[in-house]
Amino acid sequence: MFAKILIANRGEIACRIIRTARRMGIATVAVYSDADAHALHVEMADEAVRIGPAPVGESYLVADKIIEAARMRGAEAIHPGYGFLSENPDFVDKAVAAGLTFIGPSAASIRAMGLKDAAKRLMEQAGVPVVPGYHGEAQEIVILASKAREIGYPVLIKARAGGGGKGMRRVDNPDDFAEALSGARREAKAAFGDDRVLVEKYIEKPRHIECQVFGDNFGNAVHLFERDCSAQRRHQKVIEEAPAPGMTEAMRAAMTEAAVTAAKAIAYSGAGTIEFIVDTSQGLRPDRFWFMEMNTRLQVEHPVTEMVTGLDLVEWQLRVAAGERLPKAQEDIRLAGHAFEARLYAEDAAKGFLPATGTLHHLKFPETAPAGTEMRIETGVRAGDAISPYYDPMIAKLVVHGPDRPSALAALREALAHTEIAGATVNVAFLAALAADSDFSSGNVDTGLIARHQDTLTAAPPPPAKDIVAAAALAAAGIDQRPATDDPWSGLPGYAHFQAMPKRVELRFGEEGIAATVDVEDGRWSVAIPPAHKGRTSAQGPTPTPQGGGESQRPYSEVFPPDRRDGSLSPSPLRGGVRGGGEPSTRLARWPGHVTVFDGAVGYTFAVPDPLEQADGGAGGVGSLRAPMPGLVKLVRVARGETVAKGQPLLILEAMKMEHTIAAPHDGVIAEIAAEGAQVNDGVVLVRFADQDAGQHPAG
Repeated sequence: MFAKILIANRGEIACRIIRTARRMGIATVAVYSDADAHALHVEMADEAVRIGPAPVGESYLVADKIIEAARMRGAEAIHPGYGFLSENPDFVDKAVAAGLTFIGPSAASIRAMGLKDAAKRLMEQAGVPVVPGYHGEAQEIVILASKAREIGYPVLIKARAGGGGKGMRRVDNPDDFAEALSGARREAKAAFGDDRVLVEKYIEKPRHIECQVFGDNFGNAVHLFERDCSAQRRHQKVIEEAPAPGMTEAMRAAMTEAAVTAAKAIAYSGAGTIEFIVDTSQGLRPDRFWFMEMNTRLQVEHPVTEMVTGLDLVEWQLRVAAGERLPKAQEDIRLAGHAFEARLYAEDAAKGFLPATGTLHHLKFPETAPAGTEMRIETGVRAGDAISPYYDPMIAKLVVHGPDRPSALAALREALAHTEIAGATVNVAFLAALAADSDFSSGNVDTGLIARHQDTLTAAPPPPAKDIVAAAALAAAGIDQRPATDDPWSGLPGYAHFQAMPKRVELRFGEEGIAATVDVEDGRWSVAIPPAHKGRTSAQGPTPTPQGGGESQRPYSEVFPPDRRDGSLSPSPLRGGVRGGGEPSTRLARWPGHVTVFDGAVGYTFAVPDPLEQADGGAGGVGSLRAPMPGLVKLVRVARGETVAKGQPLLILEAMKMEHTIAAPHDGVIAEIAAEGAQVNDGVVLVRFADQDAGQHPAG
């Protein structure tokens, strides 16, 4: 076994590999860019080496720097994790030439499966069913469009390199083919350095089911059953589960046999995943699944397979790479229970899942799982860490396991309801809504589920109940615990030498300003909320009716009732009770200029205005569009002076390896627009319309 390995990756997967290596007595070397100098994986590893600036093209994708770091620190092998260089055969060749072991398949196996068109031709020869389509070398638009007509619309244009939904476009109409092809090529070139594509028949009601396979260097290959990854948005997985709901023994036997056949066809060694597209229009049938691609690496969703098999896939990788045989034969691998994995991202689900940046001022995961279930959190960040625009915005993977699907799903919902993140826009509420969706709950899942239900799944939460506003007001007032003396104001910073009197607290929730009054009544803190506040009433009852009109002077929320002398604000019951039964559920976080109160999976964030701060003055104003995130202005579609209509695409912003179209919010005339090729920061004005406040000039 290896004495020391280098991990050529970052974030949660690097941390996950380090844990197994440590358990096996293997020393680890981390690599990091300038953006990751204080990252969790750097702290966890035994040693760490800086490999360059933040951009991946200058750090994590520079093979020579990583190999030099391994040699310099005496590592015997390199684990690539996933993403970055994990499926780069040239990197494998360089590592082997340097005398290092690559913990993964051979360069030949990666090349065989690295290009989707070539891989599908190989699978056809091996007898593995493939999706009808054009997988040839010709890339002329006239040929590709002709093949699309032969296949029959709708079709799917797919980058032949890479994955993750990048470089992929569905086309329903021949008139849209040229534009879709152009967009797919641009995105593929940016993500993979290869703009070549293939064209396939689009399956109308598809499920994405994949099989985990493992091979060794002695010709052995096994499967570790299947995972269902059909819950996707923009062709990227959101919640994965194992086993696939509704899977029949006949279907499982056919699919796993095909997966093992595929692995043996390329003499595969290490962990790999065979991905299948399944036509569910007639249920799960052994003759209605087709090979899509093979991922020649560990998958993001591998923990669900570990949960249902009780195996450590990273340990298997290390043992196989060190020259050992597979730890178990096929007949010794058992499937037990059900598991889910939910991917927690910094993203705005309501805005088309735009990636977000920000500092994780508050980060708290549930500590225990419901009785009879298990839970694990895979993360590479801690409270105080920043979500960078340079890398994937994943915060964590929340993984649960139960004896059956209903118990595992209940555990997932419970875990999401007790996850607290403040400081960045996150998708926790969206994940909770998906986990509660009736189709998802019943296992009636296909890759179009999220798109069909997107408006419901991404709907804004109801306005905060007044007890939530009251909790935010108390936190904004700096109150942490029940009054300790007969003069409760004496314990409040800044009030020790003043006569007791009500304190007015200004909050802002979205566009709404809220003026709350914090006071003391019978030795208890109390909060009065103006009746003009648009929030709903709490679960405990209606808002007290104002007496004599105007603002109510009666306290709405009694935060510290007499029977909880040791109570503190987080958690503590509001209105003398608990919300939803069980333990007190008021949870909140204070962070610079803000208070976030958590209500289940929803976080209500209130700005706490600083009276000394001057207003921004509205630079950019309503007559402008700002960049929703840092990125590159990839393509400008209109010119200065041009008249545009509401909804018309104005430019394409490339951020986090994805393209985002910036469209006109209303009719107007373009006064200025960012220059094509400009690198812009979050909030920079991209477009300014004529006859509006000039504000900032767009990025140039």
